[in-house]
This record gives sequence, structure tokens and C-alpha cells, in this order.
Amino acid sequence: MSNILDLRPTHIRSKLGAKSRICLIGSHPVIEAFRDEKVMVMACNTRIKHSIPGIMKAAEELDAIVGFELAKTEAGLDGGYTGMTPKMFFDTIIDYADRLKFSKPFFIHSDHITVKDTSLKQLESSQAIIAAQLEAGYTSFAIDASFNELEDNIRITAALAKRLSDMQIGLEVEVGEIKTVGQEAEITTVEEALFFIKGLKDHDVHPDLLAINNGSKHGNYLPGEEVHIDLPRTGEIFKAIRPFGVCIAQHGITGTPLHLMGQFTDYGIRKGNVGTLWQNIAHQHLPDDLMAAMKKWADENNKNIKEATKRFKSQIDSIGERYVRAIVEHSYREACEHIRAFRSQGSVSLLKKKLNLN
Repeated sequence: MSNILDLRPTHIRSKLGAKSRICLIGSHPVIEAFRDEKVMVMACNTRIKHSIPGIMKAAEELDAIVGFELAKTEAGLDGGYTGMTPKMFFDTIIDYADRLKFSKPFFIHSDHITVKDTSLKQLESSQAIIAAQLEAGYTSFAIDASFNELEDNIRITAALAKRLSDMQIGLEVEVGEIKTVGQEAEITTVEEALFFIKGLKDHDVHPDLLAINNGSKHGNYLPGEEVHIDLPRTGEIFKAIRPFGVCIAQHGITGTPLHLMGQFTDYGIRKGNVGTLWQNIAHQHLPDDLMAAMKKWADENNKNIKEATKRFKSQIDSIGERYVRAIVEHSYREACEHIRAFRSQGSVSLLKKKLNLN
């Protein structure tokens, strides 16, 4: 019987060292094992680092696999709008895992490596971020060329994803652009999803997860705006792509009622992204004067408040212990609720059982 630490990718074993017990794995073995299990793994966009210990504490207590992720816009080569480069994000996660003696398996995921058009500049910038993230120690990747026409999406995704697919660490792709709150888009069809996955297969690219537009939105829902997620369509798409070994990734979960999240797993959703929630929690507990300065900067520069994160990163990182403790405790409570709603409690033991690991 093998040990679960043996699931760590080769580049992670060498990076962490032979004595490390940090269980940083890829998302590939997790999604593959859970394809026919009604479990959804929570992936957290932790734009402000103080939520991370609370999430780890919840995962430790509930025996749950989790992912930590940031998108290209959040943690790019220039630090994105969080002020974190790929290396800084990796080092932050590993430092917490080491200090907290976090023993559960987790993955570090590159969310939304976006390619917004067919230009060489867009392709090369995405190739550069992938290289930097692999060097940093990321173990899972999401290529998002959904802004492009379907044939271009296939071609661009295949060009960027072939190496990642061959590594079998974790690959997510996207068809049907997922909009932000206030924007509308056509729901992804079964035909589009199947054509896309078959097209990637023709390029010898085999993703683990497919993100679709099923009606969810990125960001905070507006007052009075209702959550409309087409689960029947999601299930139809999963049924069509399941023979290719592909499950569904759900984006835009913040604001979704917990009881609805529990239904996601019935429709082939195996990974759920939670991002804005952790930012909201951090903002709720930051010192009043700091939040006032961030809001003033955002208003004066006509920016979303999230973009103030980079501008005020040093102040956010150095807030007093009582503020940090409040963020950690609140994040812990929410993480526990989400892990349970995702039916992910006990997912570590389930993975060990499925793969005959100890």
C-alpha cells in the first residue's frame, strides 16, 4: 500500500525536499478518483492571505481536500491586483501549511489563465505565466480561452495545455464565457461542450474538468439579483463528456445558497470555486481606517474595491493580531459550512480508500 504523499508531483517532491510532510498534490488524481462520487472539492481564491489559516483549520478538522487558487489577473507576473506573483502565492500557502502542520492533501491551482483574443501577444503572455507557475510549484491549471470562437478556443487551449495534460497533474478548460455580475451570456450547450472536448482529444489533450456557463456569475450578486444556475443543463453536459473522463468545474459560487450547493454534486460538478467570499470576510474585519482608505482609493480611481488589494497590500498584511484572528475564525466557520455543503467532509479518507493509500 502506497502513502498519500506519493501522489505529490515530481517537481513538488524536489522543491519541498525529502523530509517535508506537506501533502501538496495535483488535482488530477482527485478528480479522477471522484468522477463517480458525489463530492465537490472546494477551491479557494484567497486574495487576502489571512483567510488561509481558517480554511486549512476547517479542512484539517473535516478531513477534506481543498485547493488554493488565484487567477492570472489576481497573481500575474506583475503581481496582478493582489500584489502576489506566482512565487509569492506559492510561498504563502506553503508557509502556512508548514507553520500550522497542515496534514491534509491540497492543490495549488492557476485559475483562469485567460486568452482574450487570437493574438500572439496573448498566447505568449499565457505561456509565460504557466512557466512561472510551474517553476513556483503550482500543481493544477485552468486554461480559459472561452472569449474566442469555438475553433480558436480549441486551438489555443490545446497549444497551452498539451504539456500540462501530459504531466497529468491537473487540467481545467472552459467553454462558454462565465460573466461577472451584471452581465449576461448564453448558457453553454451540450453540443458546444462535446465539440470542444472532442476537439481537444483530437489534439491529444485530456482535461480533468470543464468550466461552463450554466448561469452563475463571478463576484457579489447585486441587491435583489437572484441566483440562476441551470443544473439540468449542467447534468446533460456531464453525461455527454463523462466518457472522455471529464467532470464539471463550478465557478461563481459566492452568494449561492448552501442548500443549492449540496445539489451540485448530483450533476457532475466535482470542483467548486469560492473566491469573493473570502475577500468579503477579510474586508468585514479589516480596521475601519484601512477599509475607508481602500474605498476612497477605489472610488477616486473608478476601480472595483478588489483592485485596492495590491495598493494596500503591506497594510493589509500587517494588521493587528485581533483583526487577523477575526478573519481566521470567520473564514474557518464559512469553510466548515461550505465543505459540508459540498459533501466534501471525509474526502481525504475517501481518496485514500479509492486509491488504496495510507
